[in-house]
Amino acid sequence: MNPSTNDTQRSVRLLYWLDAVTEWTGRAVSWLTLLMVVVTCAVVVVRRFLGLGSIGLQESVIYMHAAVFLLGAGFALKHSEQVRVDIFYRRFSPRARAWVDALGTLVFLLPLCGFVAAISWSFVLGSWQVGEISTDAGGLPYVYLLKSLILVFAASLTLAALAELLRALCVLVWEPVRD
Repeated sequence: MNPSTNDTQRSVRLLYWLDAVTEWTGRAVSWLTLLMVVVTCAVVVVRRFLGLGSIGLQESVIYMHAAVFLLGAGFALKHSEQVRVDIFYRRFSPRARAWVDALGTLVFLLPLCGFVAAISWSFVLGSWQVGEISTDAGGLPYVYLLKSLILVFAASLTLAALAELLRALCVLVWEPVRD
């Protein structure tokens, strides 16, 4: 085997691993949408028919909603479900798209992930240090876990971004030029 074959195999294995992590996370967190519906219905039924309210149940829906959006971002990127103005992009050749994807990931997405992680670190750390809980009576005592999702968002989106960058580089490096 020549070195380029080894590099290709390593890149493909890394890409599969990154994609598998992103796919598993997205599929796992997607089940929270069903659970949110069930819990929301339970909150309404219990309040309407039994006259009881549960701040904890209501807050759990907020936690699940946050988890779906924050942990599902990498999954959305992997499946090209992110917001993209593709007036020109869809008409580009695969190589031109790979250039746009690579540059967009390097210039915008990865720095954004780093910025989110950097500015939220002390915010999350402070929440953990005080064991932050809900300010509402009967609320959930896990606000620090909710805030931790911000860092997990930055990490999971970084993994998905690295996969997208690697995918673009594979097109640019190993695909023959047909232009």
